[in-house]
Amino acid sequence: MTNPPPGEPEQPPSPYESPTYGQPYGQQQPQWGQQQPPYPPQGPYGPYGQGPPPRGGPNVLAILSLVLAFVFAPAGIVCGHLAKRQIRQTGEEGDQLATWGLVLSYIFTAIGLIACCGWIGIAIWANNSDSGYG
Repeated sequence: MTNPPPGEPEQPPSPYESPTYGQPYGQQQPQWGQQQPPYPPQGPYGPYGQGPPPRGGPNVLAILSLVLAFVFAPAGIVCGHLAKRQIRQTGEEGDQLATWGLVLSYIFTAIGLIACCGWIGIAIWANNSDSGYG
């Protein structure tokens, strides 16, 4: 097949000219001794029958840490620290969940401790004020 003169559109190949198997029309087969173009890059998948590694989702202890922050905050603190250690070792997802579980658990634990101390203080104050009238 010859190249058309400049200014004229390229003509499609004749149906009687068949390219080599695997070559699209219009490309020349490399001659003997010429280097063949490299193969195109492969996709992100491995060999046939193997897909990408399965993603397990976030760490279970990280989710539990966030949930337990609202239910029983001290258990949320324990689960959050365990989740952070597991995530560091295994590379799982859920680091932010564990962080938020820890932050909320510490806040709710502090609020609970302040409330308990306040309740005890009020009970002691009420007991002392009643003793003067007796």
